[in-house]
Amino acid sequence: MGGGRRAPRRYGMAENEVRLPWGRDEIVARLPEGWHLAGVMEPAALAGVADAQAEAERALQSPIGLPHLAEMARPGLKVALVIDDDSRPTPVRLLLPPVLAELERGGVALEQVTVVPALGVHRAMTEEEVGRRIGREWLARLRWASPACDDPEKLVHLGTTSRGTPVYINRTVAEADLVVSIGCIEPHIIASFGGGYKNLFPGVAGRATIAHNHSLNCRPESFNNVGRPIERNPMRLDLEEAGKMVRPPVFIVNAVLNSRLEVVRVVAGHPIDAHREGARTSAAIYGVPVPGETDIVIASSHPMDQDLRQGVKALANTVRALKPGGVMIVLVRAEEGVGVFGLANRKLPVGRRGLKLLAPLLLGVLPRLKLKGMGEEDRFFLYFALQAMRRGELLLYAPTIPAEVQARLPFVTFVRSPDEALARARARFPQRAEVLIFPHGGSTYPILPEQG
Repeated sequence: MGGGRRAPRRYGMAENEVRLPWGRDEIVARLPEGWHLAGVMEPAALAGVADAQAEAERALQSPIGLPHLAEMARPGLKVALVIDDDSRPTPVRLLLPPVLAELERGGVALEQVTVVPALGVHRAMTEEEVGRRIGREWLARLRWASPACDDPEKLVHLGTTSRGTPVYINRTVAEADLVVSIGCIEPHIIASFGGGYKNLFPGVAGRATIAHNHSLNCRPESFNNVGRPIERNPMRLDLEEAGKMVRPPVFIVNAVLNSRLEVVRVVAGHPIDAHREGARTSAAIYGVPVPGETDIVIASSHPMDQDLRQGVKALANTVRALKPGGVMIVLVRAEEGVGVFGLANRKLPVGRRGLKLLAPLLLGVLPRLKLKGMGEEDRFFLYFALQAMRRGELLLYAPTIPAEVQARLPFVTFVRSPDEALARARARFPQRAEVLIFPHGGSTYPILPEQG
């Protein structure tokens, strides 16, 4: 096993050995005889830029679909600066200085800028967390205001989208003269890709807005949206329609990161036009063509190793590569444990077998159910989990997750070791099996031949 920061490494298999990233180390396991490796699906090896701030400056000098930020700014303008929270890998503190320099060049004083963290339904950030996010030197010079999705005093109603979503947005953002949004564009289980208007919806939206918008993808044909073409994603199109209802102009600065979380590119400008350009870059990195569905899929949560909520992205991202009736093995590092994950908050009244039997009924009524202790994202994740468990056997190796939490998640079978997972898979496929390996399952997603 290795340690420390190192050059990009190609993971996979040699002499029937599977090697997968595990924090700073790796997990090594042997595949059973007779299993055939169909592919090791790595993200494109794009190098990060030498200077992320310089790349942000370049993007700001070449905005897509909007004038230069300095031209949109003017003295006395109130600016809402929306940043994503710690659940995203965006290097906000590196992107922020060029943005503030452009605003000042246009005549906006720092006293006119208010930082608004995009929390969605997540907990409020502390002052210390905001300081780490933007840099302590800027925390001392900028105001910041935490949104609250349940506080009507902090929300403004803008109307209703054509898909029936009531549009409530943070008052500081709605009453600004200019909105600047700093985020990142990465594959996303619900929205196809992060970034763009997503920092506003759900980022600084009201709970009713978030709930209805998320429910739009609780349907069989659109529940798996990782990397899905945006024009076929109802939830993404709906949040962009809501974004167009915001009165002040919105200017985005979005980073695209590689699998080592280094900035590859920054796009700036219009929240749809610039976002589409960045999404194409993200898809080129993380969308990996696969030969077809396979009997066994093995995925590591890397680089989404922070907690269980992030780690299960490896399952969500790659499950479409699994043949019906196959076995999926997911290695979840979860360095900080469970994280903010509502599905783990309470035990469901039925176990795995009961869920499989009831899944057809539950999938039909779930979008309308009110589930105590579960947030809007969790309703979608529950829908996704029910669909995924119908596809095959889902095995999770997640040693940091306590047994009592494991018992609340009957959608998957927790195993004590990768070898136990392989043994269970071999019991189902004792002689031959086609295997796909996703060493960076937390960020890569398969593109099947019919999707290509």
